[in-house]
Amino acid sequence: MTSLNPQDTFVPGRLQQMSTRVAFFIAGLGIAAWAPLVPYAKARAGLDEGTLGLLLLCLGVGSILAMPLAGILATRFGCRRVATAGTLLICAALPLLATVSSIPALIATLFMFGAGLGTVDSTVNLQAVIVERASGKHMMSGFHGLFSLGGIVGAAGVSALLGLGLTPLAAMLVVVVLLIGALLKCVPHMLPYGSESSGPAFAIPHGIVLFIGGMCFIVFLTEGAALDWSAVFLAQERGIDTAYAGLGYAAFALTMTVGRLLGDRIVRKLGATRIILFGGLLAAAGLFLATFAPSWQAALLGYALVGAGCSNIVPVLYTAVGKQTVMPESIAVPAITTLGYAGILAGPAVIGFVAHASSLSFAFGLMAVLLVAVAIGGKVLKV
Repeated sequence: MTSLNPQDTFVPGRLQQMSTRVAFFIAGLGIAAWAPLVPYAKARAGLDEGTLGLLLLCLGVGSILAMPLAGILATRFGCRRVATAGTLLICAALPLLATVSSIPALIATLFMFGAGLGTVDSTVNLQAVIVERASGKHMMSGFHGLFSLGGIVGAAGVSALLGLGLTPLAAMLVVVVLLIGALLKCVPHMLPYGSESSGPAFAIPHGIVLFIGGMCFIVFLTEGAALDWSAVFLAQERGIDTAYAGLGYAAFALTMTVGRLLGDRIVRKLGATRIILFGGLLAAAGLFLATFAPSWQAALLGYALVGAGCSNIVPVLYTAVGKQTVMPESIAVPAITTLGYAGILAGPAVIGFVAHASSLSFAFGLMAVLLVAVAIGGKVLKV
Protein backbone atom coordinates (compact mmCIF):
# COMPACT_ATOMS: atom_id res chain seq x y z
CA MET A 1 0.00 0.00 0.00
CA THR A 2 1.36 3.44 -0.87
CA SER A 3 0.64 6.75 0.81
CA LEU A 4 1.52 10.37 0.28
CA ASN A 5 4.76 11.28 2.01
CA PRO A 6 4.19 14.60 3.82
CA GLN A 7 7.91 15.30 3.70
CA ASP A 8 7.60 15.77 -0.04
CA THR A 9 5.72 19.02 0.59
CA PHE A 10 6.90 20.05 4.05
CA VAL A 11 10.51 20.16 5.24
CA PRO A 12 11.11 20.72 8.99
CA GLY A 13 12.94 23.94 9.77
CA ARG A 14 13.95 26.08 12.75
CA LEU A 15 10.46 26.14 14.28
CA GLN A 16 10.34 22.34 14.22
CA GLN A 17 13.80 22.20 15.79
CA MET A 18 12.56 24.50 18.56
CA SER A 19 9.46 22.39 19.12
CA THR A 20 11.60 19.25 19.33
CA ARG A 21 13.78 20.81 22.02
CA VAL A 22 10.74 21.87 24.04
CA ALA A 23 9.22 18.42 23.63
CA PHE A 24 12.39 16.81 25.01
CA PHE A 25 12.23 19.28 27.91
CA ILE A 26 8.66 18.14 28.59
CA ALA A 27 9.76 14.49 28.64
CA GLY A 28 12.61 15.21 31.07
CA LEU A 29 10.49 17.40 33.35
CA GLY A 30 7.67 14.89 33.47
CA ILE A 31 9.76 11.89 34.47
CA ALA A 32 12.02 13.77 36.92
CA ALA A 33 9.11 15.30 38.82
CA TRP A 34 8.36 11.78 40.03
CA ALA A 35 11.75 11.29 41.74
CA PRO A 36 11.10 13.46 44.83
CA LEU A 37 7.65 11.89 45.20
CA VAL A 38 8.95 8.33 45.63
CA PRO A 39 9.70 8.55 49.39
CA TYR A 40 6.29 10.17 49.98
CA ALA A 41 4.48 7.43 48.05
CA LYS A 42 6.49 4.76 49.88
CA ALA A 43 5.58 6.19 53.29
CA ARG A 44 1.97 6.99 52.41
CA ALA A 45 1.24 3.44 51.28
CA GLY A 46 3.46 1.77 53.91
CA LEU A 47 5.60 -0.04 51.35
CA ASP A 48 8.83 -1.97 51.85
CA GLU A 49 11.58 -2.00 49.18
CA GLY A 50 10.32 -5.19 47.53
CA THR A 51 6.75 -3.96 47.18
CA LEU A 52 7.92 -0.57 45.94
CA GLY A 53 10.10 -2.31 43.37
CA LEU A 54 7.09 -4.30 42.18
CA LEU A 55 5.03 -1.14 41.84
CA LEU A 56 7.81 0.58 39.89
CA LEU A 57 7.70 -2.36 37.50
CA CYS A 58 4.17 -1.21 36.59
CA LEU A 59 5.63 2.11 35.45
CA GLY A 60 8.15 0.27 33.26
CA VAL A 61 5.57 -2.08 31.78
CA GLY A 62 3.26 0.81 30.91
CA SER A 63 6.07 2.68 29.19
CA ILE A 64 7.52 -0.24 27.24
CA LEU A 65 4.09 -1.31 26.02
CA ALA A 66 3.33 2.25 24.91
CA MET A 67 6.54 2.78 22.92
CA PRO A 68 5.88 0.58 19.86
CA LEU A 69 2.21 1.59 19.91
CA ALA A 70 3.22 5.27 19.91
CA GLY A 71 5.38 4.68 16.85
CA ILE A 72 2.47 3.10 15.00
CA LEU A 73 0.08 5.87 16.04
CA ALA A 74 2.57 8.60 15.11
CA THR A 75 2.89 7.11 11.64
CA ARG A 76 -0.88 7.24 11.25
CA PHE A 77 -1.84 10.40 13.12
CA GLY A 78 1.42 12.40 13.30
CA CYS A 79 3.88 13.23 16.05
CA ARG A 80 1.91 16.29 17.13
CA ARG A 81 -1.26 14.44 18.19
CA VAL A 82 0.50 11.50 19.80
CA ALA A 83 2.98 13.61 21.79
CA THR A 84 0.11 15.81 22.97
CA ALA A 85 -1.86 12.77 24.15
CA GLY A 86 1.17 11.42 26.00
CA THR A 87 1.81 14.75 27.73
CA LEU A 88 -1.80 14.95 28.87
CA LEU A 89 -1.52 11.45 30.33
CA ILE A 90 1.52 12.59 32.34
CA CYS A 91 -0.36 15.67 33.52
CA ALA A 92 -3.26 13.52 34.68
CA ALA A 93 -1.02 11.02 36.49
CA LEU A 94 1.26 13.35 38.49
CA PRO A 95 -1.40 14.78 40.88
CA LEU A 96 -2.66 11.24 41.47
CA LEU A 97 0.86 10.02 42.29
CA ALA A 98 1.01 12.76 44.91
CA THR A 99 -2.19 11.67 46.65
CA VAL A 100 -3.22 8.03 46.14
CA SER A 101 -2.29 5.65 48.95
CA SER A 102 -3.81 2.27 48.11
CA ILE A 103 -1.72 -0.27 46.23
CA PRO A 104 -4.33 -0.89 43.47
CA ALA A 105 -4.58 2.86 42.84
CA LEU A 106 -0.79 3.21 42.71
CA ILE A 107 -0.56 0.31 40.26
CA ALA A 108 -3.09 1.89 37.91
CA THR A 109 -1.60 5.37 38.22
CA LEU A 110 2.00 4.23 37.68
CA PHE A 111 0.92 2.24 34.63
CA MET A 112 -0.83 5.33 33.23
CA PHE A 113 2.19 7.51 34.06
CA GLY A 114 4.51 5.02 32.36
CA ALA A 115 2.30 4.90 29.29
CA GLY A 116 2.42 8.68 29.03
CA LEU A 117 6.19 8.75 29.45
CA GLY A 118 6.70 5.98 26.88
CA THR A 119 4.42 7.71 24.39
CA VAL A 120 6.21 11.04 24.69
CA ASP A 121 9.71 9.52 24.68
CA SER A 122 9.05 7.40 21.61
CA THR A 123 7.36 10.19 19.67
CA VAL A 124 9.86 12.96 20.38
CA ASN A 125 12.75 10.68 19.45
CA LEU A 126 10.98 9.87 16.19
CA GLN A 127 10.49 13.58 15.50
CA ALA A 128 14.13 14.25 16.44
CA VAL A 129 15.37 11.76 13.83
CA ILE A 130 13.23 13.38 11.13
CA VAL A 131 14.18 16.94 12.09
CA GLU A 132 17.88 16.15 12.40
CA ARG A 133 17.92 14.45 9.01
CA ALA A 134 16.21 17.42 7.40
CA SER A 135 18.70 19.86 8.95
CA GLY A 136 21.76 18.00 7.69
CA LYS A 137 23.46 18.70 11.04
CA HIS A 138 24.23 16.75 14.19
CA MET A 139 21.57 17.87 16.65
CA MET A 140 20.72 14.79 18.72
CA SER A 141 23.02 15.59 21.66
CA GLY A 142 21.43 19.01 21.99
CA PHE A 143 17.95 17.52 21.92
CA HIS A 144 18.81 15.06 24.67
CA GLY A 145 20.50 17.87 26.57
CA LEU A 146 17.09 19.52 26.84
CA PHE A 147 15.72 16.27 28.24
CA SER A 148 18.38 16.43 30.95
CA LEU A 149 17.64 20.11 31.56
CA GLY A 150 14.02 19.17 32.12
CA GLY A 151 15.27 16.58 34.60
CA ILE A 152 17.11 19.26 36.56
CA VAL A 153 14.08 21.51 36.66
CA GLY A 154 11.81 18.62 37.63
CA ALA A 155 13.93 17.11 40.41
CA ALA A 156 15.46 20.27 41.89
CA GLY A 157 12.35 22.37 41.37
CA VAL A 158 10.00 19.91 43.04
CA SER A 159 12.49 19.42 45.89
CA ALA A 160 12.61 23.19 46.35
CA LEU A 161 8.83 23.47 46.37
CA LEU A 162 8.55 20.70 48.94
CA GLY A 163 11.30 22.34 51.00
CA LEU A 164 9.30 25.57 51.03
CA GLY A 165 6.44 23.70 52.63
CA LEU A 166 4.18 22.92 49.68
CA THR A 167 2.33 19.65 49.82
CA PRO A 168 3.18 17.00 47.20
CA LEU A 169 -0.14 17.71 45.48
CA ALA A 170 0.50 21.46 45.30
CA ALA A 171 4.01 20.84 43.92
CA MET A 172 2.60 18.54 41.23
CA LEU A 173 0.00 21.11 40.23
CA VAL A 174 2.83 23.59 39.64
CA VAL A 175 4.57 21.00 37.45
CA VAL A 176 1.36 20.39 35.50
CA VAL A 177 1.03 24.12 34.79
CA LEU A 178 4.63 24.16 33.48
CA LEU A 179 3.98 21.09 31.33
CA ILE A 180 0.82 22.55 29.81
CA GLY A 181 2.59 25.85 29.14
CA ALA A 182 5.48 24.09 27.41
CA LEU A 183 3.07 21.96 25.39
CA LEU A 184 1.19 25.04 24.18
CA LYS A 185 4.54 26.54 23.15
CA CYS A 186 5.69 23.60 21.05
CA VAL A 187 2.56 21.87 19.78
CA PRO A 188 1.85 24.27 16.86
CA HIS A 189 5.20 23.35 15.32
CA MET A 190 5.30 19.63 16.11
CA LEU A 191 5.34 17.47 13.00
CA PRO A 192 1.84 16.64 11.72
CA TYR A 193 3.19 13.34 10.40
CA GLY A 194 5.42 10.53 11.61
CA SER A 195 7.94 8.19 10.07
CA GLU A 196 7.29 6.71 6.67
CA SER A 197 9.25 3.61 7.70
CA SER A 198 7.37 0.33 7.55
CA GLY A 199 9.98 -1.60 9.58
CA PRO A 200 9.05 -3.60 12.68
CA ALA A 201 8.59 -1.75 15.96
CA PHE A 202 10.70 -4.36 17.73
CA ALA A 203 13.17 -7.02 16.68
CA ILE A 204 15.18 -9.41 18.84
CA PRO A 205 18.80 -8.17 18.73
CA HIS A 206 21.66 -10.58 18.13
CA GLY A 207 25.42 -10.52 17.67
CA ILE A 208 27.12 -7.17 18.17
CA VAL A 209 23.72 -5.46 18.40
CA LEU A 210 22.83 -7.58 21.43
CA PHE A 211 26.22 -6.69 22.97
CA ILE A 212 25.59 -2.97 22.43
CA GLY A 213 22.03 -3.33 23.70
CA GLY A 214 23.28 -4.94 26.90
CA MET A 215 25.64 -2.04 27.51
CA CYS A 216 22.78 0.40 26.90
CA PHE A 217 20.64 -1.55 29.35
CA ILE A 218 23.24 -1.13 32.12
CA VAL A 219 23.71 2.60 31.52
CA PHE A 220 19.96 3.21 31.42
CA LEU A 221 19.55 1.02 34.50
CA THR A 222 21.93 3.38 36.28
CA GLU A 223 19.84 6.36 35.21
CA GLY A 224 16.67 4.62 36.36
CA ALA A 225 18.26 3.87 39.73
CA ALA A 226 19.19 7.53 40.16
CA LEU A 227 15.62 8.50 39.29
CA ASP A 228 13.71 5.98 41.35
CA TRP A 229 16.04 5.09 44.23
CA SER A 230 18.43 7.96 44.97
CA ALA A 231 15.85 9.87 47.00
CA VAL A 232 14.89 6.75 48.96
CA PHE A 233 18.57 5.98 49.63
CA LEU A 234 19.41 9.50 50.80
CA ALA A 235 16.39 9.69 53.07
CA GLN A 236 16.65 6.16 54.43
CA GLU A 237 20.40 5.54 54.62
CA ARG A 238 21.88 9.05 54.98
CA GLY A 239 19.14 10.69 57.02
CA ILE A 240 18.58 13.63 54.68
CA ASP A 241 15.22 15.37 55.05
CA THR A 242 12.66 13.85 52.70
CA ALA A 243 11.90 17.24 51.17
CA TYR A 244 15.51 17.50 49.94
CA ALA A 245 16.09 13.88 48.98
CA GLY A 246 15.48 14.65 45.30
CA LEU A 247 18.77 16.57 45.20
CA GLY A 248 20.59 13.30 44.47
CA TYR A 249 18.88 12.97 41.12
CA ALA A 250 19.30 16.72 40.54
CA ALA A 251 23.09 16.37 40.94
CA PHE A 252 23.06 13.43 38.52
CA ALA A 253 20.91 15.32 36.00
CA LEU A 254 23.07 18.48 36.19
CA THR A 255 26.31 16.76 35.23
CA MET A 256 24.46 14.61 32.70
CA THR A 257 23.17 17.79 31.04
CA VAL A 258 26.56 19.51 30.93
CA GLY A 259 28.17 16.34 29.57
CA ARG A 260 25.60 16.03 26.80
CA LEU A 261 25.75 19.67 25.80
CA LEU A 262 29.54 19.37 25.48
CA GLY A 263 29.35 15.82 24.18
CA ASP A 264 30.20 16.29 20.50
CA ARG A 265 33.37 18.21 21.39
CA ILE A 266 34.42 15.66 24.02
CA VAL A 267 33.92 12.69 21.68
CA ARG A 268 35.97 14.36 18.97
CA LYS A 269 38.81 14.96 21.43
CA LEU A 270 38.89 11.61 23.28
CA GLY A 271 37.43 9.18 20.77
CA ALA A 272 34.52 6.82 21.24
CA THR A 273 36.44 3.97 22.89
CA ARG A 274 37.86 6.24 25.61
CA ILE A 275 34.44 7.78 26.18
CA ILE A 276 33.04 4.35 27.07
CA LEU A 277 36.12 3.28 29.06
CA PHE A 278 36.61 6.46 31.10
CA GLY A 279 32.89 7.14 31.35
CA GLY A 280 32.11 3.67 32.70
CA LEU A 281 34.92 3.83 35.25
CA LEU A 282 33.96 7.35 36.36
CA ALA A 283 30.31 6.35 36.77
CA ALA A 284 31.28 3.23 38.74
CA ALA A 285 33.55 5.25 41.04
CA GLY A 286 30.79 7.80 41.58
CA LEU A 287 28.26 5.11 42.46
CA PHE A 288 30.68 3.50 44.92
CA LEU A 289 31.21 6.92 46.52
CA ALA A 290 27.48 7.65 46.70
CA THR A 291 26.78 4.25 48.22
CA PHE A 292 29.58 3.75 50.74
CA ALA A 293 30.70 7.25 51.78
CA PRO A 294 29.14 8.06 55.19
CA SER A 295 27.95 11.62 54.48
CA TRP A 296 25.09 12.79 52.29
CA GLN A 297 27.34 15.51 50.83
CA ALA A 298 29.70 12.83 49.49
CA ALA A 299 26.69 10.95 48.15
CA LEU A 300 25.62 14.03 46.16
CA LEU A 301 29.14 14.29 44.72
CA GLY A 302 28.96 10.61 43.84
CA TYR A 303 25.70 11.02 41.94
CA ALA A 304 27.23 13.98 40.09
CA LEU A 305 30.15 11.77 38.98
CA VAL A 306 27.72 9.08 37.85
CA GLY A 307 25.91 11.61 35.64
CA ALA A 308 29.17 12.88 34.14
CA GLY A 309 30.40 9.36 33.42
CA CYS A 310 27.19 8.13 31.84
CA SER A 311 26.39 11.25 29.81
CA ASN A 312 28.05 10.36 26.50
CA ILE A 313 28.19 6.56 26.59
CA VAL A 314 24.79 5.94 25.01
CA PRO A 315 25.25 8.44 22.11
CA VAL A 316 28.53 6.70 21.27
CA LEU A 317 26.80 3.32 21.38
CA TYR A 318 24.12 4.55 18.98
CA THR A 319 26.90 5.62 16.60
CA ALA A 320 28.34 2.10 16.88
CA VAL A 321 24.98 0.64 15.92
CA GLY A 322 25.03 2.74 12.77
CA LYS A 323 28.39 1.23 11.80
CA GLN A 324 27.59 -2.45 12.39
CA THR A 325 26.39 -4.70 9.56
CA VAL A 326 24.86 -7.59 11.50
CA MET A 327 21.36 -6.09 11.46
CA PRO A 328 19.83 -3.32 9.34
CA GLU A 329 19.95 0.03 11.13
CA SER A 330 16.18 0.46 10.85
CA ILE A 331 15.74 -2.71 12.94
CA ALA A 332 18.80 -2.50 15.20
CA VAL A 333 18.09 1.00 16.54
CA PRO A 334 14.53 0.19 17.78
CA ALA A 335 15.88 -3.05 19.28
CA ILE A 336 18.56 -1.39 21.45
CA THR A 337 16.18 1.47 22.28
CA THR A 338 13.75 -1.04 23.74
CA LEU A 339 16.55 -2.71 25.71
CA GLY A 340 17.73 0.67 26.97
CA TYR A 341 14.32 1.80 28.14
CA ALA A 342 13.78 -1.60 29.74
CA GLY A 343 16.77 -0.68 31.88
CA ILE A 344 15.61 2.79 32.86
CA LEU A 345 12.01 1.82 33.51
CA ALA A 346 11.83 -1.85 34.44
CA GLY A 347 15.34 -2.27 35.85
CA PRO A 348 14.76 -0.28 39.06
CA ALA A 349 12.17 -2.88 40.03
CA VAL A 350 14.98 -5.44 40.07
CA ILE A 351 16.97 -3.14 42.35
CA GLY A 352 14.01 -3.15 44.72
CA PHE A 353 13.94 -6.94 44.81
CA VAL A 354 17.72 -7.15 45.41
CA ALA A 355 17.47 -4.49 48.14
CA HIS A 356 14.65 -6.40 49.80
CA ALA A 357 16.71 -9.61 49.79
CA SER A 358 19.90 -7.91 51.00
CA SER A 359 20.20 -4.11 51.18
CA LEU A 360 19.94 -1.04 48.98
CA SER A 361 23.70 -0.49 49.39
CA PHE A 362 24.41 -3.99 48.07
CA ALA A 363 22.12 -3.39 45.08
CA PHE A 364 23.93 -0.14 44.22
CA GLY A 365 27.32 -1.80 44.67
CA LEU A 366 26.32 -4.55 42.26
CA MET A 367 25.27 -1.93 39.74
CA ALA A 368 28.68 -0.23 40.05
CA VAL A 369 30.31 -3.54 39.12
CA LEU A 370 28.11 -3.66 36.02
CA LEU A 371 29.36 -0.18 35.05
CA VAL A 372 32.92 -1.49 35.23
CA ALA A 373 31.81 -4.20 32.83
CA VAL A 374 30.55 -1.47 30.46
CA ALA A 375 33.97 0.18 30.60
CA ILE A 376 35.64 -3.11 29.70
CA GLY A 377 33.04 -3.60 26.96
CA GLY A 378 34.19 -0.34 25.38
CA LYS A 379 37.66 -1.84 24.86
CA VAL A 380 36.12 -5.00 23.40
CA LEU A 381 33.77 -3.09 21.12
CA LYS A 382 36.52 -0.87 19.66
CA VAL A 383 34.17 1.73 18.21
